[in-house]
Amino acid sequence: MTSELDRSRALQAAALCLDYPDETLLGRLELLRAAAHALPGAVGAGLARFVGHLADTDPAELARDYVDTFDLRRRTCLHLTYYAYGDTRKRGMALLRFTHAYREADIVIADGELPDHLAVVCEVAARQPGVGLRLIAENRAGVELLRMALADAGSPYVDVLDVIRAVLPEPAPRDLDRALALARSGPPAEEVGLEPFAPPEYMGAQR
Repeated sequence: MTSELDRSRALQAAALCLDYPDETLLGRLELLRAAAHALPGAVGAGLARFVGHLADTDPAELARDYVDTFDLRRRTCLHLTYYAYGDTRKRGMALLRFTHAYREADIVIADGELPDHLAVVCEVAARQPGVGLRLIAENRAGVELLRMALADAGSPYVDVLDVIRAVLPEPAPRDLDRALALARSGPPAEEVGLEPFAPPEYMGAQR
């Protein structure tokens, strides 16, 4: 996808779709349909398919599925640094890289947001691609692992990941190898007796 406008639309739509499916998101279905109609080929078709899922599914079921998918499964966490660092203290340093990148670009995220949440990074990439796309590229193995896990689970959210991947270069072999290694081993764990760097409530995908 070469058009900057298409790339921005795709990333903004993905950011919305990865948010918790509350009344605010469901009230934007027409906006998302319009974005799907404007996007080319398979990207628009995939987005349209996911928007149809949102429209046709009971809101309570959507909410349960979101929590089950992103809050309760380690392999489908929406926080990109979790894949490489788990709940170790090294993840705190990785999060600081996101925070510093946002600060240098005068980007402010909402209180309570973790800067590596994929919806946050997609929104940043839609507005300032030089910042957001670089951060996604640096965590490409996590994106690929998330996509694999969603596909394995038969989740409709795989369409949203494909929208994101459509605006990125093809993954490097090292990213695919890293994703497969993480799929086998899972995120690293902190040594016994050390506290996680952030409270448990920040480890899920509620935004």
